[in-house]
Amino acid sequence: MNPPAPVLFPDRDAARLQALLREPSVTLVACLCAAWCGTCRDYLPPFEALAARRPQDVFAWIDIEDFPELLDDHDVENFPTLLIQRGPDVLFYGTMLPHIGHLERLLDSFGADASAIAVPAPDIRTALTA
Repeated sequence: MNPPAPVLFPDRDAARLQALLREPSVTLVACLCAAWCGTCRDYLPPFEALAARRPQDVFAWIDIEDFPELLDDHDVENFPTLLIQRGPDVLFYGTMLPHIGHLERLLDSFGADASAIAVPAPDIRTALTA
């Protein structure tokens, strides 16, 4: 039996999402959470709704206890922790207040020429396409 996969939005067509993740212009928004976290459970419905409003991006909901291998040696201590990658570039990695409007404004602020930040972060994008 295969282990469960991270939940990907806006839909769950694995082949389509794999192809999208290989496109360097596509933004990956990964929320690193835990099933036991009440804040994470409350954040999931608006996160999924935001994914539906942004079909040009790929959203991943990753339970860090189910998928520790996706984090390499990075510890997640606060929830929700968000990783935003465009191609191999990290645009944001850190915790954010669990108000979806904050995430939406951050994503809107990234233009096509958004700069990568120099911060150690797990390469979730590569792990999801491996």
